[in-house]
Amino acid sequence: MGNETYLRTVDIALTAVFCAVFAVLNLTLGPLSFQLLQLPILHDFAVFCPLLLVTWATGRFGTSLLVGIIGSVVAILLGGPPLIICFAASAVIFDLLMSASHHKIRISMYSLIVAVIATMFSAYLAGVVIGVFFTPDQTFQWALTSWGGWHLVGGIVTVAITLPIILTLEKANVRKIKGD
Repeated sequence: MGNETYLRTVDIALTAVFCAVFAVLNLTLGPLSFQLLQLPILHDFAVFCPLLLVTWATGRFGTSLLVGIIGSVVAILLGGPPLIICFAASAVIFDLLMSASHHKIRISMYSLIVAVIATMFSAYLAGVVIGVFFTPDQTFQWALTSWGGWHLVGGIVTVAITLPIILTLEKANVRKIKGD
């Protein structure tokens, strides 16, 4: 046991990098999504792509949580909409759900199913919270069905794009390069 710490230097560095990616994607893809589609689909990608990647890269509890919280705060401080804080809350749920696979995203059916469920449920939850607290003149039912549903679609798009990237990196043994 000795002098081991929970987060290694490489984990902290990767978390910091993905915090920046989270903030930048939220400040670019979020507004673009609403200008082009009037829907939050790219905003969900901006949130959950970095969360999935940091979870895969570190395999540690808390790194996706830190990316969600720090990235949201940075994005808001840089002029992003306050509703981004709802994605920080969904990052908590995402991190907890990823515990079912011990924060491992590998080439196994169980690991991939956990990642899909964690992403889709967290995206849906973010949509419901945003729908309830940040969309005036809308009902709770609308938040549960329409807005939560569109965020669920964003989660599906994220999984469809990000998981093949992770699987390709796994097949290329990128984790060996990192030292795992």
